[in-house]
Amino acid sequence: MVRAVRVREFGGPEVLVAEEVADPVAGPGQVVVGMAAADVIYLDTLLRGGWGGDYFPLEPPYVPGGGGAGRVLSVGEGVDRGWLGRRVVARASGGYAERVVADARDLVAMPVGVGPVEAAAVLHDGVTALSLVRKAGIRNGEWVLVAAAAGGAGSLLVQLARDAGARVVAAARGERKLALARELGAQVAVDYSEQGWQHRVREAVGGAGVDLAFDGAGGALGEAVFEAVADGGRFVTYGTSNGRLTDIDAATARRRRVTVTNALEDGPLDRALVTELLAEALELVARERIRPVIGATYPLERAGDAHAALAARTTVGKSLLTP
Repeated sequence: MVRAVRVREFGGPEVLVAEEVADPVAGPGQVVVGMAAADVIYLDTLLRGGWGGDYFPLEPPYVPGGGGAGRVLSVGEGVDRGWLGRRVVARASGGYAERVVADARDLVAMPVGVGPVEAAAVLHDGVTALSLVRKAGIRNGEWVLVAAAAGGAGSLLVQLARDAGARVVAAARGERKLALARELGAQVAVDYSEQGWQHRVREAVGGAGVDLAFDGAGGALGEAVFEAVADGGRFVTYGTSNGRLTDIDAATARRRRVTVTNALEDGPLDRALVTELLAEALELVARERIRPVIGATYPLERAGDAHAALAARTTVGKSLLTP
């Protein structure tokens, strides 16, 4: 038997219960990974509450989580036995557990010098950030606004935009998060909990607005992010606010000649692309080009605390479980 966290019924963080479950067994094409660190993302909190059933058909009881990092303990039929004992990162359902079953096609080996906590931190957010950068095409010298800049993906976007030669404006809530954004390379940091913050962004970059904005906030905040974009600019949204996406009026976008990209509407990335982007993110960590910000780690028994902190927006950077 192994320990895992289950959602017994849809509800608040209290429905997350750690309990004993049967040992997972690798089937054909699969491996069992002993988890050293499990990724926790905001989507997990929405699904736990029953949101998104049309897109994510989950029925309690289920083990949440989308994977993590650890070591391959066993391999199934048809899998190269060379994976045995290797340190890997893998996307897999039921990640809030001591051991998970993963498809061998979803494994990426951890580079030398990268630990499981850092590796798990880029499992989803590293892939998200790199895919958004590819969609947007950051240009040297342009002003780039990153909203939710102290989150897992946002903090990586700040660093990627900085390295691409952009001038970064970070928007986040509270001085602690703004200080982190400055440390990561933002030239301007604005508190988006203050009224009219989007107008201060426009003023800070010369009045016209930013050339490109990444909206990791969603909802009303995302609509304010759109207002900070210059006419003829680009707006990329990937965030949700309590399940609400950013709703941009198409006629307004056309009138202002702003290119709007909704990454969430594009659906899941191709499997091979996910593996490619994950390998790239891990290599950037190994080369110290990006640094995942680990805000908090929790044992399995405190998965509810991790969810509560994410929902309250008090987490800086990534939250992880460490089975």
